[in-house]
Amino acid sequence: MTYLEKLKTVQDHNNSWLCVGLDPDPGKLRVEWLKWDEPVLPFNRAIIDATADLVCAYKPNLGFYLQWGAAGVIALERTIAYIPQHIPVILDCKTGDIGHTQAAWAAGLLDEWNVDAVTVNPFVGAEAVLPMIGKRADKAVYILSRTSNPSATHFQGNLQAGEGLSAEVLRQSQTWPTAGHKGYVIGATYPEEMAVARQLAPQANFLIPGVGAQGGSLETAVTYGPDTTAGPVINASRSILYAGGGPDFADKARAAALALRDQINRLRA
Repeated sequence: MTYLEKLKTVQDHNNSWLCVGLDPDPGKLRVEWLKWDEPVLPFNRAIIDATADLVCAYKPNLGFYLQWGAAGVIALERTIAYIPQHIPVILDCKTGDIGHTQAAWAAGLLDEWNVDAVTVNPFVGAEAVLPMIGKRADKAVYILSRTSNPSATHFQGNLQAGEGLSAEVLRQSQTWPTAGHKGYVIGATYPEEMAVARQLAPQANFLIPGVGAQGGSLETAVTYGPDTTAGPVINASRSILYAGGGPDFADKARAAALALRDQINRLRA
């Protein structure tokens, strides 16, 4: 099964384009969880149990696990293994190195941990992508094109005008021959540019951050996010994970995920 086939299957089954980012923040976890020797895994398990029927993917961010040291990396590995196998796992690590180093990343993340997709920084060019999915037909990368942060335009250029690094990434990377799927990170905080991104990459799946705490345009994500095969992967992290701070935090996370999933679906109608 290809990555897009797996994604489309769970999108149809759960009627969802929602992705939950699994980003455990020690400053926001409840005190009771911090009493555990290793609080990250039980926290993630509770979130997954509460939301697995509402999502199309989970996206753990590597940085949130490295801050816990070795225990965090082990928790990440066990979190990936705990996620139901029919739900895609996108590891947000923004790796992007020259060929032999990138091949080592791919062996660890895609083969050993068996995640379905990773985020990639394409600054070094095709060498950041080909070792990942050149021969892995069942895997995908999401290439950074237009990120959701405020200073993105400083280097990424004017995508609305089809100019600059973001536009060039979309144009050039589609010429790279890969067995796996090349998707793109397109932030919802720049809604006027998403239509241009879709024109430049009509068949690519979009991973869309920025619709939760960052205040991006959900309507634009729904309008221009779908590709020719599947719906977009619309990510929300903080607004769901920390929707409640009490003992019922998992129930509150479910309620927040359900509300966002249903809001997306109303816009799809």
